[in-house]
Amino acid sequence: MAALVLARGGSKGIPLKNIKPLAGLPLIGWVLRAAIDSGVFQSVWVSTDHDEIEKVAKKFGVKVHRRSAQVSKDTSSSLETIQEFLRHHNEVDIIGHIQATSPCLHPDDLIKVSKMIREDGYDSVFSVVRRHLFRWSEIKKGVNKVTTPQNLDPAKRPRRQDWDGELYENGSFYFAKKDLIEKNYLQGGKVIYYEMCAECSVDIDIDIDWPIAEQRVLRYGYLGKEIKLLVCSIDGWLTNGHSCLSEDQKEKSSGDDRGADGISLLKKRGVEVWLISEEECSKTISALKLDCEVKVSVTHKRQVIEDRRNKMSLSWKEVAYLGYEESDVDCLREAGMSGVPADACAAAQKAAGYICKSNGGHGAIQEFAEYVCLLMKTVNLALGKKTK
Repeated sequence: MAALVLARGGSKGIPLKNIKPLAGLPLIGWVLRAAIDSGVFQSVWVSTDHDEIEKVAKKFGVKVHRRSAQVSKDTSSSLETIQEFLRHHNEVDIIGHIQATSPCLHPDDLIKVSKMIREDGYDSVFSVVRRHLFRWSEIKKGVNKVTTPQNLDPAKRPRRQDWDGELYENGSFYFAKKDLIEKNYLQGGKVIYYEMCAECSVDIDIDIDWPIAEQRVLRYGYLGKEIKLLVCSIDGWLTNGHSCLSEDQKEKSSGDDRGADGISLLKKRGVEVWLISEEECSKTISALKLDCEVKVSVTHKRQVIEDRRNKMSLSWKEVAYLGYEESDVDCLREAGMSGVPADACAAAQKAAGYICKSNGGHGAIQEFAEYVCLLMKTVNLALGKKTK
């Protein structure tokens, strides 16, 4: 069973919409993370015709199918594109076609649908949402007719709580067996729907107001696993040699004074915070009075973090990483949450999931800490846990 996300580069409404940042992640990243963390797919794929989308997909660790020009047109259907993918991948028996524009999809949904296909014997499963909407017949302009009710009796108009509503496709996903798709169907055979909650039925094609979509995703979306360790690589922004004297004539770094608040915020939520640097900068860091462990003169950042997370029995998904320089790229790619200050180098920005609005040394630690806490709070609420 393969997850397949179709992501053409030629979006008409919003240019390169599929990789536009949404709440700190490229739009496509939300569904890729859900698909990977569900653990039900033997492979996760993005079908695209665009180099930048391919780069983003590979950053998330998924495979890329370069679709042909024949199925990359404005008139190309999803079914045609999926059929082309299957012609190149004979090993796939079941397709989980997941829409990139549905960022509130959760792994639990995919796990349940996988069972419906593999164990319950359904040939196709698609997602729906329950809506309580009364429909009326459309009257074309210039036609002298009256409208008529389609799904209600106006004389006995029901209250919302007395009516079950109706089921509508929400476009989040379509699962189907290979032989059905080869017969030109995504829905057919022994077919069943999977009902998703209204809160998670966000479609970016409809919710075109990006800030509103971001609020919905942060509140109802799947935000990954809980963070247990934050590593801040401070090279290049807290170790730039700038210092000044405080009123009592003691040396004080001109770095991020607000970082202490961000670190305190995370520690209250049980997140261990660790500062690392390739330089010997103990005095500079001490001047900041940040209440966390520091490791300086680090030669290989990734190996040092590997040792630390193994000691703490953590996966990379439970690690958040704030970097700045090219030497941070590998760790930014591996971490469950990754961020960089606004003035980080281009390579680090490309590898990061979140780019702060603040520059290094001017609030970036606090901003990223608040971002991590916000996501953790949402994860805990989804899991039914209490947050402080």
